[in-house]
Amino acid sequence: MLDIPAKLPMPANEAVLSYAPGAPERAELKAKYAELAASRLVLPSVIGGLPRTEGAPFDVVMPHHHRHVLGTAHDGGAAVTKDAIAAARAAAPGWAAMPLAARVRIFQRAAELLAGPWRQTLNAATMLGQSKTCFQAEIDAACELIDFLRFQCAWATQLLEQPISPVGFRNELELRPLEGFILAITPFNFTAIAGNLPSVCAILGNVVVWKPSETQAFAAHFTMKLFEAAGLPPGVINLVHGHGAAVVDACLAEPDFAGLHFTGSSEVFQGIWEKIGTNIRHYRNYPRIVGETGGKDFVLAHASADVDALVVALVRGAFEFSGQKCSAASRAYIPRSLWPAVRAKLVDATLGLAMGDVADYRNFLGAVIHERAYDRLESWVRRCEAESVCTVHAKGTWSKEDGYFAAPTVIEVGDPHHPLLATELFGPVLGLFVYDDDREDEVLRFVNETSPYALTGALFARDRNFLTKAATALKHAAGNLYLNDKPTGAVVGQQPFGGARASGTNDKAGSPLNLLRWVQARTVKETFVAATRVSYPFQNEA
Repeated sequence: MLDIPAKLPMPANEAVLSYAPGAPERAELKAKYAELAASRLVLPSVIGGLPRTEGAPFDVVMPHHHRHVLGTAHDGGAAVTKDAIAAARAAAPGWAAMPLAARVRIFQRAAELLAGPWRQTLNAATMLGQSKTCFQAEIDAACELIDFLRFQCAWATQLLEQPISPVGFRNELELRPLEGFILAITPFNFTAIAGNLPSVCAILGNVVVWKPSETQAFAAHFTMKLFEAAGLPPGVINLVHGHGAAVVDACLAEPDFAGLHFTGSSEVFQGIWEKIGTNIRHYRNYPRIVGETGGKDFVLAHASADVDALVVALVRGAFEFSGQKCSAASRAYIPRSLWPAVRAKLVDATLGLAMGDVADYRNFLGAVIHERAYDRLESWVRRCEAESVCTVHAKGTWSKEDGYFAAPTVIEVGDPHHPLLATELFGPVLGLFVYDDDREDEVLRFVNETSPYALTGALFARDRNFLTKAATALKHAAGNLYLNDKPTGAVVGQQPFGGARASGTNDKAGSPLNLLRWVQARTVKETFVAATRVSYPFQNEA
């Protein structure tokens, strides 16, 4: 009765390639980058395995050369979304009936293709469309997505622990996909997340309508092709390009909407949840809602912290990929006794960062994703420059003439409640508050209460008493807490990722906990010798 495959062994994490001068992967990636940059592609939606180009066209451009069009996608809207739902429904019975071992092999093959011949395609597409450096693309589009696929295939075979069966009975627990379809909404910043959200649901037998960010459409196009090359049947994952509202409304209107797998802004997630709540009596089942949303991630340093380690963590944590990570270091609290040394080294390191075209491997960071992001970030910096409570310690050259280059910026604020320390900016702007060394308890309260988010955080100290005290005080302030390390860079299988409060449902991507959200369980009891009398022994007379 049960589909219980042999348990797969846990894989090792994919090794990160260096792309150092002379390394073979460096030449391979440069060649693939040039090839894709020269090819203006049609980026269709994929419905039931077939390309679709209905709807208004929109261009996908390089953020670091925004006049360079990489390809043209089409806003599928409600009409294409309804066809995607129909295709998912049609594929659902056969996909659910396929043995788990067979489904797993499809995604194992996708992982091996990505580790081999597809690696530089996904890396180059991510560099071009999301302005990631070769290293940031490697740890995202290659290593993290490979890890997601490999580990989740293994975890899927290990989820089922059977219940106790007393003598005379057989009890079994079986897992099945959710009844209906899942809507996966993915962000621009991580190709791995964009590939993971639909695929983890599909591994477990679910069918999916996948809506990637418009600004991630280039890499999403190749991710879908990777799944197809691995043997994914038509209709299991249906890719719909375009603006989110129409896609969401079409999906949420269906009685067999079974779940939402989301990564994006807190405001959008909250709006979708409200719509689901309004429609709750309309659904066949209570939909599963899993979301990883915003962050305002902290670095809290103690007077015993190592200054050099702290500065490296601040620079890498705040400015890699232009701070466009939900886990990026965005607010820091520095003790006054360390501030002069930290300030000098932090300013030098920040102003020394090379920014520009990611095809030039000397650059540390590229451009932010689009003009709206650039303008929003620039307005924050200008606001702070005009406020007496703020001091701008480091600010490079900002320009959007050719690419959306927002320079790494460090701003000290004199008010611990300043909006710069509370609002998610999603860019290379680091806010700092300098606190008196003898006000530890007060700064712990600031860290815990200033921001509505609770995604990641980092503590820097040699003093173990402080680390223990702060970790306890901030137990609800971060779903991922780092000691003497930057608050970003979670690895699949090593640091299950997710936060609470306004940062999401904390269902821990990169762990079996997330997989459990995408299955239903049924218990089956078989009695070998059934009762044949209604009365019980206690009813007999003595």
